[in-house]
Amino acid sequence: MAYVSKEQIELAKQWDLLTYLQHVEPYELVKCSRNAYATRSHDSLKISNGKWFWWSRGFGGRTALDYLIKVRGISLPEAVLHLNDQHTPSSSPAAQVIREDGAKPFALPEAYENASRVVAYLHGRGISHEVLEVCLETGRLYESRNYHNAVFVGFDEHDEPRYAAIRGTTSTRYMCEVPGSDKRYAFSLPAAENSTELHLFESAIDLLSYCTFMLKWGKDWRQVHLLSLAGIYRPTENKEGSILPAALLSYLDRHADVKRLVLHLDNDEPGRLAAEMIEQQLAQSYQLENEPPVQKDVNEDLMAYKKQREYPSR
Repeated sequence: MAYVSKEQIELAKQWDLLTYLQHVEPYELVKCSRNAYATRSHDSLKISNGKWFWWSRGFGGRTALDYLIKVRGISLPEAVLHLNDQHTPSSSPAAQVIREDGAKPFALPEAYENASRVVAYLHGRGISHEVLEVCLETGRLYESRNYHNAVFVGFDEHDEPRYAAIRGTTSTRYMCEVPGSDKRYAFSLPAAENSTELHLFESAIDLLSYCTFMLKWGKDWRQVHLLSLAGIYRPTENKEGSILPAALLSYLDRHADVKRLVLHLDNDEPGRLAAEMIEQQLAQSYQLENEPPVQKDVNEDLMAYKKQREYPSR
């Protein structure tokens, strides 16, 4: 585990949660009133007057460091390093721009000379080397130089990187997006040729896990479109009035041949609600099939399959 000094911790504590979300994760903010916000992931987590409180859980805090540790489950050293890797909130000109227009220039983290740690981590999650090699060769996956995280890259229609999700290789709970990421271009593996079928997942790791399953089933995963929605958030009570994920809308707009959607969202309440919302809004325009995982997510299904193959019941 990484070591952080008292000085590094004090520097990280300068980030209040509102400034952090405006600067790094603006898509998480939902304005409730003039001076109050909630988050998309947790609608009972309210932010106002420099503090935040998660009402459904009964605790809160002041800093973004508190939030990353208590809500996101990130370890203290990783949270400190993540915050200190951003610009200093009190003096950064970029932070001031974020407060005004909600955007920040997108820049991929510097790449390490190889991806050995990322490959070892993802292979340990059951993902096939063949799938990983394709992602590495196309620039959709690499290892960051500073912290050796896995970086999953999304490209626009001109093959320019526009999105990146980061996943820790030492702590599986460290997850974030590169500031300035455009969710419309979330991580995806387009079909090698024109295809009418699009498979949807919540995360890049679930997507790659499904590719691995297809290999085991003797199917060619490159003959269908595969898209990560870059996470989901709880739909409103009126699902027909809820906003569809930006990644899905953009992908369908760019791939007019798609006629069939297959949903593999998480087997939990938010995942089931999101699947219902997508079905309600798109059932008249597309053929839809809902194939949720047996476990919580597709990667857990893959790990369970791997364990069963290694240790079959007698």
